[in-house]
Amino acid sequence: MKTRLKRYVLLIASVFLIAEIVQAQEEQSSFNLEQAINYAMQNSYVLHNTSQDITIAQKKVWETITTGLPQVSGSANYNTFLNLPVSLIPGEFFGGEPGSYIPVKFGQDYNSDFGLRVSQQIFDGSWIVGVSSASLYVDLAKQAHEKTEIDIRNAVTQAYYMVLISQRYKEVMQENYDNTEKLYEETKVYFDNGLRESQDVDQLRILLKNAENEMLRSDRELSIAKIVLKYTMGYDLNNDIQLIDVIETFVSPLVQQQSNIQLDLLNHIDYRIATSNFQVSEKLLRFEKVAYLPSLSGFYNFSKTAYSNNANLFKEKWYPSSLIGFQASIPIFNSGMKRARVQQAQLEMDKAANEQKLAELTLQKDYLTAKADMETARERFLNDRENRDLAKSILDKSQIKFNNGMISSAELSQQESQYINNFQAMVSSTLQLLQADLNLKKAAGAL
Repeated sequence: MKTRLKRYVLLIASVFLIAEIVQAQEEQSSFNLEQAINYAMQNSYVLHNTSQDITIAQKKVWETITTGLPQVSGSANYNTFLNLPVSLIPGEFFGGEPGSYIPVKFGQDYNSDFGLRVSQQIFDGSWIVGVSSASLYVDLAKQAHEKTEIDIRNAVTQAYYMVLISQRYKEVMQENYDNTEKLYEETKVYFDNGLRESQDVDQLRILLKNAENEMLRSDRELSIAKIVLKYTMGYDLNNDIQLIDVIETFVSPLVQQQSNIQLDLLNHIDYRIATSNFQVSEKLLRFEKVAYLPSLSGFYNFSKTAYSNNANLFKEKWYPSSLIGFQASIPIFNSGMKRARVQQAQLEMDKAANEQKLAELTLQKDYLTAKADMETARERFLNDRENRDLAKSILDKSQIKFNNGMISSAELSQQESQYINNFQAMVSSTLQLLQADLNLKKAAGAL
C-alpha cells in the first residue's frame, strides 16, 4: 500500500514538474525588448568567448606573478655504462718506459643521483613592471567584453524594431487587402445589376491582386525579420517567437520631445579602450627601460649520488652534496639592441597618445553627427506621418466617391497607390528614426 502511494505521489509530482517546464517554455517564446536583450546576453557565442578571454587574462596575471615566487624542481638519473671511459696514464707513473702510456678505466658500471633545486628571484625590474602591467590586460579583456555587449544590445534592438515594423506593415497591408476585396465584391454586384462597367471590375481586380502581392511580401519580410532577430538573440531558429512590445512604445517618446542625451566621454567604452591602450604602451616603455637594470636571484641545490658495479644501487652508499648561492645578471654591452627597443617602445607610446586624442575627436564628431541625424530623422518622420494620414483620408473619401459613381476606378487606383507609397515612406522613416536614436545613444556612450 505504501509503495503504491509513493508511486502516485511521484506521478503527481512529475506531472506538475512537466507542466511547469512546458509553461516556462511557453513563456520563453514571448519577449519584450529588455528580455530579448537579456536572452542574447546569456546565449551569445561571441559573449561566451569574450568572457573566456577575461578568464584567460586573469590566468595570465597569475602566470606573471608566479615567475617571481619560489621555484622548486627535482631531478633523478640512473646510468649504465656499456663501456667505461678510458684515460691514458704515462707509463713511468707505474715504473714503465718513459713515453709509454697505460690505458686505465675510471668509474663504475652503474651510477645514479637525485636532487632538489630551490630558487627565488630577489630583484628583477622586468618582473616588477610585468606584475604592475598584468592588471591592464585584464581591464582590456573586460572592456572588449563590454564593447561586445554594447554591439549585441544594438544588434538585438535593431532586429527587434525591424520585426515590430514588419508586423505593423503586414497589419496595414492585410487591412488594405480586406478593404479592396470588399470593394471589389460590391463592384461586381453593381456590375451584375448593370450599374457598373466591366472596366471598373477589372481595374479593382488589378488593385486586389496588387494588394495581395503586398500582403504576401509583407509576410515574407516579417518571417525574415524574425529569423534575423532569433539569430541575433541566439534563439532556436526552428521555434516561433512572439514580441510583447508595440512600435508606438518606442516611437512616441522620440516624437514628443527632443533628445537630451549628452556625450559622456570619460565613460565611453571606445575612449576607455584608447586610454587603456595608452597605459599599456607606457608600461611597455618602462619594461624596456628596466632591462638595463641587473637582476639577482638566490638558489639552493641538494643531491645524492651512488656508484657501483652492481645494478641494484639501493644497497650502496649514497653520497650527499649541497650548495647555496646567488646569481646576478648584469647587462654590460649589447651593441645598442636595448636602446633600439626602448626607442621603439617610445614611438609606440607616442602613437597610442595620438590614437587616444584621435578617439576623443572622433567620438565628439560622431556624437554631433548622430545628434543632427536624429533631428533630421525626427522631422522626416513627422512629415511622412502627416503625408500618410492625408493619403489615407484622401483614399477613404475616394472610395466613398467611387461607390457613389463620382470618380472612376482609375482615379481610385491612383489614390490607393499614393496611400501605399506614403505608408511605405513612413515605415522607412520610422525605421530611420529608431536607428538614429540608437546611433545617438551609442555615440554618446549611453547604449
